[in-house]
Amino acid sequence: MSKVVHEPATPHRWPRPPEGTWTQHYPELGTSMMSFEDSVSPEFFELEREAIFKRAWLNVGRVEQVPKTGSYFTKELDVARASIIVVRDRDGAVNAFHNVCRHRGNKLVWNEFPRAETSGTCRQFTCKYHGWRYGLDGGLNFVQQEAEFFDLDKAELGLSPVHCEVWAGFIFVNLDATPRQTLREFLGPMITDLDGYPFDKMTEWYEFSADNQSNWKLFADAFQEYYHVPGLHSQQVPSAVRTPGKGFECAHFQVDGPHRMVSTGGARRWTMPPEFMYPIERVTRSGLVGPWESPELGELPKGLNPGRIEPWGIDNFQIFPNIEILIYHGWYLLYRYWPTSYNSHRFEGMLCFQPARTVRERVEHEVASVVFKEFALQDAGMLTGTQTALESAYRTAGLTEFPVNDQEILVRHFHKAVADWVDVYRHDLAGTDAR
Repeated sequence: MSKVVHEPATPHRWPRPPEGTWTQHYPELGTSMMSFEDSVSPEFFELEREAIFKRAWLNVGRVEQVPKTGSYFTKELDVARASIIVVRDRDGAVNAFHNVCRHRGNKLVWNEFPRAETSGTCRQFTCKYHGWRYGLDGGLNFVQQEAEFFDLDKAELGLSPVHCEVWAGFIFVNLDATPRQTLREFLGPMITDLDGYPFDKMTEWYEFSADNQSNWKLFADAFQEYYHVPGLHSQQVPSAVRTPGKGFECAHFQVDGPHRMVSTGGARRWTMPPEFMYPIERVTRSGLVGPWESPELGELPKGLNPGRIEPWGIDNFQIFPNIEILIYHGWYLLYRYWPTSYNSHRFEGMLCFQPARTVRERVEHEVASVVFKEFALQDAGMLTGTQTALESAYRTAGLTEFPVNDQEILVRHFHKAVADWVDVYRHDLAGTDAR
């Protein structure tokens, strides 16, 4: 397998769209002060549970987690008050079911701790309580002392299915009784134009999770704009990659339905002065943006780098509501934000590389993952301060609105998408009440 060496590139100042600012391309978003009441209101969070997390397609994993017949994993979706099982059946299909026995409602699949996620391989699922057994297709196969029940119809008592579809190896579920769109319709062309990207080759994973004391949207906001970079990440992103007199600017923003993306470009990290890198980065030739050399990927899909930025750096695709896929040179990074309350959430991060072929490549991947943790911790370190300040401003001073600049257009779009989904739910609820 050949390698691509990322040659130094001359920094370039990216022109704004010919008609002016980015925000002017999306007049429906407006330019007024922006409310963050949606991040401090317990009442609004309860609406998000119903309007978004019980209606939208949610990414819960990848097909590599269920590689063969009987492979399964569980996922705890606290925000939707649900636990699900994802399993590969005997026909090779990936299915999802509510993690509950149909006898008396015991949690079906768990090990030592009922609230902990688990995974494994099995021929069937057996309830720990009374021994009912279910096939990989969810069908009820065995009832202990079946003759003692009254008119029991096993065909009607299989596991309760959850809508499950796969795109590009990413497993999505939808908890709605009747999803309004297929997964592909929901994702739309900006995301599905990534079809053909070799996600399936990048199976060496470094996974992290953290419980954060902030609203889920606030951490997502941090990765939708790079206006914060010169202040918060001054070492990682020094003056060499900033536009003179303006700081750090992104090369391209784009929205499609509730989804968003942002591209960066400019000077490569390895062209910077040594004082702006950790010593381990210089030694291993790997770090914040991953290995400086990466395996050849072949022809890339048209959806990558949609702004045709040259030199291109990173594409961050933000799939509504709570997943981000950041595509670098030869590897990708996955973020998920799972709400646990109106002012807390669980963050999941995963770095995905093509499997290392040498010890050096393995070290490069491990260095990248460690430096990533440092970078993410800098963002996470702001979260509790932001959350507590927003709550204080809201409850003691009545402040909910704050200015948002042109580079923060995706923050504005994200919160509007959330509000739009909540408004649709309220409208549907009012129609139901009227009937």
